[in-house]
Amino acid sequence: MITFPNCKINIGLWVTQRRADGYHNIQTLMVPVPWCDALEIVPTLGSQTTLTITGNKVDARTEENLCFLAWKLMAEKYNIPAVEMHLHKVIPSGAGLGGGSADAAFTLKMLNSLFKLNLDSETLRSLAVQLGMDCPFFIDNVPALSTGRGEFLKPITLKINGLNIVIVKPPIHVSTAAAFAGIKPQYRENSLADFCEVPIQAWKKKLKNDFEQSVFGLYPDIEELKNRMYRKGAVYASMSGSGSAVYGLFENQPFGIDFPEHEMFQALLRSQP
Repeated sequence: MITFPNCKINIGLWVTQRRADGYHNIQTLMVPVPWCDALEIVPTLGSQTTLTITGNKVDARTEENLCFLAWKLMAEKYNIPAVEMHLHKVIPSGAGLGGGSADAAFTLKMLNSLFKLNLDSETLRSLAVQLGMDCPFFIDNVPALSTGRGEFLKPITLKINGLNIVIVKPPIHVSTAAAFAGIKPQYRENSLADFCEVPIQAWKKKLKNDFEQSVFGLYPDIEELKNRMYRKGAVYASMSGSGSAVYGLFENQPFGIDFPEHEMFQALLRSQP
């Protein structure tokens, strides 16, 4: 069985409150994007689960990889047998694109199908949140308003079909802890979901990612990537998550987009990847 875990972008990201448990409450619009890894899972005659990784380098031992942890969670709860997994990494790591979270969520869904567990989406989301706050999003894998620590999801209708997206990942790793250290949470009474009805042409002045101020201060090159998107004609551009990837949304096919020194992805957006 093979599948292709996709990444996501954040359209707007508000950090609204620091919680007593040390986490933060947020609001963000999450949208699936078809920049994909490849994940194969097959039964094995052996007694040990194996994970082979090719493509982009992953800085984690097998036992720490989210795909392996997803299998371990399912094995402990549902007594599934060992498997052989092969993950080919294409989505950049440390980019704010949720590639690792997608791999974990897709592992849960594949194991559910492979072993005919018949778990519904709600159950899969409850498992996914144990692996990471972004993981539940990839169970249904549709545009959603994410709140709480990121685990509460409400599907949304976002008028972005037919837009072109360009994502650029510079060779910069942004520490999530450092990004949060520069944040001053700000409570908002309104909801980011309100922007679903706002024309995309108005997003540039009104829709912000709270992490940009602190991250841009640490890494001016990331801010310059955003500025380059606008110079190339983007109708909206933003950093995704806590970085370091930056995306631009274009109403027409962008020509002359070239970031040879960085990883880059370009596609036509649809409701789902």
